[in-house]
Amino acid sequence: MRQHVVNVLDASPDAPFPNPLACDHPDGLLAVGGDLSRTRLLNAYRHGIFPWYEPGGPILWWSPDPRAILIPGHINISRRLARTLRQRRFRITMDSQFAAVIDGCAKPRDESAGTWITDEMRNAYIELHAHGDAHSLEVWRENRLVGGLYGVAIGRIFFAESKFHNERDASKIALVELMLRLEQHGYLLCDCQLWNPHLEQFGIRLVAREDFLRLVRHGVELETVALHDHA
Repeated sequence: MRQHVVNVLDASPDAPFPNPLACDHPDGLLAVGGDLSRTRLLNAYRHGIFPWYEPGGPILWWSPDPRAILIPGHINISRRLARTLRQRRFRITMDSQFAAVIDGCAKPRDESAGTWITDEMRNAYIELHAHGDAHSLEVWRENRLVGGLYGVAIGRIFFAESKFHNERDASKIALVELMLRLEQHGYLLCDCQLWNPHLEQFGIRLVAREDFLRLVRHGVELETVALHDHA
Protein backbone atom coordinates (compact mmCIF):
# COMPACT_ATOMS: atom_id res chain seq x y z
CA MET A 1 0.00 0.00 0.00
CA ARG A 2 1.33 3.43 -0.97
CA GLN A 3 2.27 5.75 1.87
CA HIS A 4 1.26 9.41 1.64
CA VAL A 5 3.05 12.30 3.27
CA VAL A 6 0.85 14.22 5.72
CA ASN A 7 2.69 17.02 7.51
CA VAL A 8 2.26 17.87 11.20
CA LEU A 9 1.81 21.61 11.68
CA ASP A 10 4.06 23.67 13.88
CA ALA A 11 2.51 24.96 17.11
CA SER A 12 2.93 28.59 16.10
CA PRO A 13 -0.28 29.97 14.51
CA ASP A 14 1.70 31.88 11.88
CA ALA A 15 3.84 28.91 10.87
CA PRO A 16 3.60 28.28 7.10
CA PHE A 17 1.52 25.48 5.63
CA PRO A 18 3.10 22.88 3.35
CA ASN A 19 2.87 23.63 -0.35
CA PRO A 20 -0.47 22.20 -1.57
CA LEU A 21 1.09 21.44 -4.95
CA ALA A 22 3.30 18.88 -3.22
CA CYS A 23 0.29 17.05 -1.74
CA ASP A 24 0.03 13.49 -3.04
CA HIS A 25 -2.88 12.30 -0.88
CA PRO A 26 -5.75 11.16 -3.14
CA ASP A 27 -8.34 13.15 -1.17
CA GLY A 28 -6.14 16.19 -0.68
CA LEU A 29 -5.21 15.72 2.98
CA LEU A 30 -2.30 18.10 3.39
CA ALA A 31 -1.57 18.46 7.11
CA VAL A 32 -2.71 17.61 10.62
CA GLY A 33 -2.68 19.49 13.90
CA GLY A 34 -2.35 23.15 14.70
CA ASP A 35 -5.27 25.23 15.87
CA LEU A 36 -8.20 27.26 14.56
CA SER A 37 -6.83 30.67 15.45
CA ARG A 38 -7.77 33.56 13.18
CA THR A 39 -4.17 33.88 12.01
CA ARG A 40 -3.93 30.24 10.97
CA LEU A 41 -7.38 30.07 9.37
CA LEU A 42 -6.82 33.14 7.21
CA ASN A 43 -3.39 31.87 6.23
CA ALA A 44 -4.97 28.55 5.24
CA TYR A 45 -7.65 30.13 3.06
CA ARG A 46 -5.11 32.42 1.41
CA HIS A 47 -3.31 29.28 0.26
CA GLY A 48 -6.40 27.35 -0.82
CA ILE A 49 -6.53 25.17 2.29
CA PHE A 50 -9.48 24.52 4.60
CA PRO A 51 -10.06 22.57 7.85
CA TRP A 52 -12.38 19.60 8.19
CA TYR A 53 -12.26 16.94 10.87
CA GLU A 54 -14.41 14.65 12.97
CA PRO A 55 -15.38 15.60 16.54
CA GLY A 56 -12.78 14.31 18.98
CA GLY A 57 -10.16 13.91 16.28
CA PRO A 58 -7.19 16.05 15.30
CA ILE A 59 -7.65 19.07 13.05
CA LEU A 60 -7.16 18.04 9.42
CA TRP A 61 -6.27 20.47 6.63
CA TRP A 62 -7.29 19.81 3.03
CA SER A 63 -6.52 20.99 -0.49
CA PRO A 64 -8.39 18.63 -2.84
CA ASP A 65 -7.63 18.17 -6.51
CA PRO A 66 -9.73 18.97 -8.47
CA ARG A 67 -11.48 21.84 -6.70
CA ALA A 68 -15.18 22.65 -7.05
CA ILE A 69 -16.03 26.28 -7.78
CA LEU A 70 -18.89 28.48 -8.95
CA ILE A 71 -18.19 31.49 -11.16
CA PRO A 72 -20.16 34.69 -10.42
CA GLY A 73 -22.22 35.61 -13.46
CA HIS A 74 -22.25 32.03 -14.72
CA ILE A 75 -24.69 30.30 -12.37
CA ASN A 76 -27.59 28.26 -13.67
CA ILE A 77 -31.01 28.99 -12.19
CA SER A 78 -33.83 26.59 -13.02
CA ARG A 79 -37.16 27.97 -14.16
CA ARG A 80 -38.85 26.66 -11.03
CA LEU A 81 -36.30 28.32 -8.74
CA ALA A 82 -36.48 31.55 -10.76
CA ARG A 83 -40.25 31.52 -10.27
CA THR A 84 -39.77 31.06 -6.52
CA LEU A 85 -37.37 34.02 -6.46
CA ARG A 86 -39.88 36.22 -8.33
CA GLN A 87 -42.60 35.36 -5.84
CA ARG A 88 -40.53 36.99 -3.07
CA ARG A 89 -41.86 34.63 -0.42
CA PHE A 90 -38.53 34.85 1.38
CA ARG A 91 -36.68 37.80 2.87
CA ILE A 92 -32.89 37.94 2.59
CA THR A 93 -30.45 39.51 5.04
CA MET A 94 -26.69 39.41 5.38
CA ASP A 95 -24.60 39.15 8.55
CA SER A 96 -27.61 39.64 10.81
CA GLN A 97 -27.63 36.19 12.48
CA PHE A 98 -24.25 34.59 11.90
CA ALA A 99 -24.31 32.35 14.98
CA ALA A 100 -27.84 31.14 14.17
CA VAL A 101 -26.78 30.27 10.62
CA ILE A 102 -23.75 28.28 11.72
CA ASP A 103 -25.93 26.51 14.29
CA GLY A 104 -28.39 25.64 11.53
CA CYS A 105 -25.56 24.24 9.44
CA ALA A 106 -24.30 22.22 12.40
CA LYS A 107 -27.54 20.31 12.90
CA PRO A 108 -27.32 16.71 11.68
CA ARG A 109 -29.03 16.17 8.31
CA ASP A 110 -30.67 12.96 9.56
CA GLU A 111 -30.96 10.94 12.76
CA SER A 112 -27.91 8.78 12.02
CA ALA A 113 -25.58 11.60 11.05
CA GLY A 114 -23.31 13.64 13.25
CA THR A 115 -21.84 17.06 12.57
CA TRP A 116 -18.38 18.23 11.56
CA ILE A 117 -19.02 21.71 12.97
CA THR A 118 -17.64 21.23 16.46
CA ASP A 119 -17.86 23.82 19.24
CA GLU A 120 -14.23 24.68 18.49
CA MET A 121 -15.06 25.20 14.82
CA ARG A 122 -18.16 27.25 15.66
CA ASN A 123 -16.25 29.56 17.98
CA ALA A 124 -13.44 30.02 15.46
CA TYR A 125 -15.77 31.18 12.69
CA ILE A 126 -17.74 33.41 15.03
CA GLU A 127 -14.42 35.11 15.81
CA LEU A 128 -13.74 35.49 12.08
CA HIS A 129 -17.17 37.05 11.72
CA ALA A 130 -16.47 39.47 14.57
CA HIS A 131 -13.38 40.65 12.65
CA GLY A 132 -15.30 40.99 9.36
CA ASP A 133 -13.68 37.96 7.72
CA ALA A 134 -16.63 35.55 7.76
CA HIS A 135 -20.13 36.31 6.55
CA SER A 136 -23.57 34.79 6.66
CA LEU A 137 -26.57 35.12 4.41
CA GLU A 138 -29.94 34.51 6.05
CA VAL A 139 -33.22 33.44 4.43
CA TRP A 140 -36.38 34.29 6.33
CA ARG A 141 -40.01 33.24 5.98
CA GLU A 142 -42.05 35.77 7.91
CA ASN A 143 -39.96 36.02 11.12
CA ARG A 144 -38.46 32.52 11.00
CA LEU A 145 -34.93 31.75 9.88
CA VAL A 146 -35.49 28.96 7.36
CA GLY A 147 -32.16 28.77 5.59
CA GLY A 148 -28.76 30.30 5.09
CA LEU A 149 -25.09 29.85 4.42
CA TYR A 150 -21.76 31.13 5.68
CA GLY A 151 -18.20 31.44 4.46
CA VAL A 152 -15.04 33.51 4.43
CA ALA A 153 -14.27 36.45 2.12
CA ILE A 154 -10.66 37.44 1.39
CA GLY A 155 -9.93 39.85 -1.41
CA ARG A 156 -12.29 38.91 -4.24
CA ILE A 157 -12.57 35.21 -3.34
CA PHE A 158 -15.46 33.80 -1.31
CA PHE A 159 -14.77 30.49 0.43
CA ALA A 160 -18.18 28.91 1.11
CA GLU A 161 -18.30 26.62 4.11
CA SER A 162 -21.80 25.29 4.67
CA LYS A 163 -25.50 25.92 4.09
CA PHE A 164 -28.78 24.69 5.56
CA HIS A 165 -32.51 24.83 5.00
CA ASN A 166 -35.64 24.17 7.01
CA GLU A 167 -37.96 24.89 4.09
CA ARG A 168 -37.79 23.78 0.49
CA ASP A 169 -35.48 25.88 -1.69
CA ALA A 170 -34.26 28.08 1.20
CA SER A 171 -30.60 27.06 0.90
CA LYS A 172 -30.78 27.31 -2.91
CA ILE A 173 -32.11 30.83 -2.61
CA ALA A 174 -29.28 31.66 -0.20
CA LEU A 175 -26.73 30.42 -2.74
CA VAL A 176 -28.29 32.30 -5.66
CA GLU A 177 -28.48 35.52 -3.63
CA LEU A 178 -24.84 35.10 -2.60
CA MET A 179 -23.77 34.62 -6.20
CA LEU A 180 -25.65 37.77 -7.27
CA ARG A 181 -23.75 39.75 -4.64
CA LEU A 182 -20.43 38.23 -5.67
CA GLU A 183 -21.12 39.13 -9.28
CA GLN A 184 -22.10 42.69 -8.42
CA HIS A 185 -18.92 43.30 -6.43
CA GLY A 186 -16.47 41.74 -8.85
CA TYR A 187 -15.58 38.54 -7.01
CA LEU A 188 -13.63 36.04 -9.09
CA LEU A 189 -15.06 32.82 -7.73
CA CYS A 190 -16.92 31.04 -4.97
CA ASP A 191 -14.98 28.07 -3.62
CA CYS A 192 -17.27 25.10 -2.94
CA GLN A 193 -14.40 22.77 -1.96
CA LEU A 194 -15.81 19.47 -3.24
CA TRP A 195 -18.27 18.46 -5.94
CA ASN A 196 -21.67 17.33 -4.77
CA PRO A 197 -24.83 16.53 -6.75
CA HIS A 198 -26.82 19.34 -5.12
CA LEU A 199 -24.52 21.92 -6.73
CA GLU A 200 -24.54 20.31 -10.17
CA GLN A 201 -27.73 22.13 -11.15
CA PHE A 202 -26.06 25.51 -10.55
CA GLY A 203 -23.22 24.89 -12.99
CA ILE A 204 -20.45 23.89 -10.61
CA ARG A 205 -17.05 23.50 -12.24
CA LEU A 206 -14.09 21.34 -11.35
CA VAL A 207 -10.68 22.94 -11.80
CA ALA A 208 -7.23 21.52 -11.29
CA ARG A 209 -5.60 22.38 -7.98
CA GLU A 210 -2.80 24.28 -9.73
CA ASP A 211 -5.28 26.49 -11.59
CA PHE A 212 -7.38 27.04 -8.47
CA LEU A 213 -4.36 28.11 -6.45
CA ARG A 214 -3.29 30.50 -9.19
CA LEU A 215 -6.74 32.17 -9.10
CA VAL A 216 -6.69 32.32 -5.30
CA ARG A 217 -3.21 33.87 -5.19
CA HIS A 218 -4.42 36.64 -7.48
CA GLY A 219 -7.86 37.10 -5.93
CA VAL A 220 -6.87 37.35 -2.28
CA GLU A 221 -4.51 40.24 -3.06
CA LEU A 222 -7.35 42.36 -4.42
CA GLU A 223 -9.24 44.74 -2.18
CA THR A 224 -12.02 43.04 -0.24
CA VAL A 225 -15.41 44.50 -1.12
CA ALA A 226 -18.29 44.38 1.35
CA LEU A 227 -21.13 42.16 0.16
CA HIS A 228 -24.01 44.57 0.53
CA ASP A 229 -27.38 43.89 -1.04
CA HIS A 230 -27.34 43.74 -4.82
CA ALA A 231 -29.32 46.26 -6.79
